[in-house]
Amino acid sequence: MSIQNQQTKLNIGLFGFGVVGEGLYKVLAHTPTLNAQIRKVCIKHADKKRNAPATLFTTDANELLSDESINVIIELIDDADAAYRIVTAALAGKKAVVSANKKLIANHIEELIALQQLHDVPFLYEAACCASIPVIRNLEEYYDNDLLQSISGIVNGSTNYILTKVFEEQKTFDQALLQAQQEGFAESDPSLDVNGIDAVNKLGILLTHAYGIIANPSEIVHTGIQNLHADDASFAKEKGYEIKLVAQAHKLQDGKVAAFVLPQFVKNSQLCTVKNEYNGVVIESSLADKQFFYGKGAGGYPTASAVLSDLSALRYNYRYEYKKLLYQTPSELSNDFYLKVTISFKGLFHVQHERFDKIYEWSSNENRCHITGVLHFSELLNDDWWKQHGVSIILSPEGIIDGYVPEKVSEEVEFVEAVA
Repeated sequence: MSIQNQQTKLNIGLFGFGVVGEGLYKVLAHTPTLNAQIRKVCIKHADKKRNAPATLFTTDANELLSDESINVIIELIDDADAAYRIVTAALAGKKAVVSANKKLIANHIEELIALQQLHDVPFLYEAACCASIPVIRNLEEYYDNDLLQSISGIVNGSTNYILTKVFEEQKTFDQALLQAQQEGFAESDPSLDVNGIDAVNKLGILLTHAYGIIANPSEIVHTGIQNLHADDASFAKEKGYEIKLVAQAHKLQDGKVAAFVLPQFVKNSQLCTVKNEYNGVVIESSLADKQFFYGKGAGGYPTASAVLSDLSALRYNYRYEYKKLLYQTPSELSNDFYLKVTISFKGLFHVQHERFDKIYEWSSNENRCHITGVLHFSELLNDDWWKQHGVSIILSPEGIIDGYVPEKVSEEVEFVEAVA
């Protein structure tokens, strides 16, 4: 798609008319300066009543994909497989594409980059990561250098809403989840959110723009908040911590990158201020230190605002250049580093203490045991003991211990501390 100037008309074919699609439709009606118009909307159920003229809708995808007057396809559906067919067909047809489908992008990003290059068309997806927060564009442009040290953030509004209710209103996990569903911040099947899958999909996308790394989300260590226990919240409060689900990537001393999604204790961090359905991302570079991005990470209008920003960028033929992947030497993911974590579990010996390289603290009550210590990352990578029912893992505020020197403690000392 070659757009010569900002006056070029954006004729849009829209797939999906849910909360975000309808929000975008309403926003465009009040944004004449964008010079964009939705020409046709493809929907799944023709009999559903919608707040737009009936002539705007069709159930035939080809009406949009084969219409030569449509030069932009916006994909806002929740079916990743159908979205893949739509996006690849649109790119092959030399139409610019805007998408919010993080699962589609995370699982096919290498192929989608190749299609953009082959057909010389832009594919933008700012809304796929943090809704209203422009994190992808900033990683592409502002942090286009080797000085980026880390990116860490709360990128899933549903889990953050649940954790906020647990900590600030003393609700149980189930009560908070139900409220999130009632408010529309969690789906009827919340597993993608609470199991950390949504967050790791977003992290996979951010890794490409931050470090030039192509990684399938299934290869990235992750879990959500599904195994957190009420005693974990009590343990955190005693120490002055909050618990957040944090997606993060850090450049290590050897130049490789550590990346994962885990619950984490946070204290004296900008992430402590991120409540309810909001998202927050902290980006750290060698010279600029830490910069904090904050905004709504869920909802029709916040997501529509990111889609609108991508549409505005298309007026100038803006496209991601993937500089760190295509024009620099991409970084590599590392599995050789240590984490400081707290493991929570039932029963004194439910988790083998030998997994720890060093143990700092043991504590227990009638319901729960907590061990705080150092683990090598391979303990999480090569086994799923830490994902089993009844076991929860929470990263300490320090998180990664870069340059840690192993110092295995004897079993005798560990058992004495455990009994104490």
